[in-house]
Amino acid sequence: MDPDHIDRTWHKIRASAGLDWLRLHDLRHACATFLLVSGASPRTVMKGAGHRQIGLAMNTHAHGLPAIEREAVADAAKHLFG
Repeated sequence: MDPDHIDRTWHKIRASAGLDWLRLHDLRHACATFLLVSGASPRTVMKGAGHRQIGLAMNTHAHGLPAIEREAVADAAKHLFG
């Protein structure tokens, strides 16, 4: 794939959608965050995002996890305590 072609195509798509503020890199970040929130393993996200360390992937993309963690704790408490 020609990087210039990808870049030109991206600019056309985002302009037609009225999303001139959206960068191609933002899609990468969103994908990694959605994967984590959907339950993908940190290693899967690390590899998909091209990070070399799990910590970097988690520190960069895990901002959506506190709500998921609270829900998991609540579910565990229901199983333990009824």
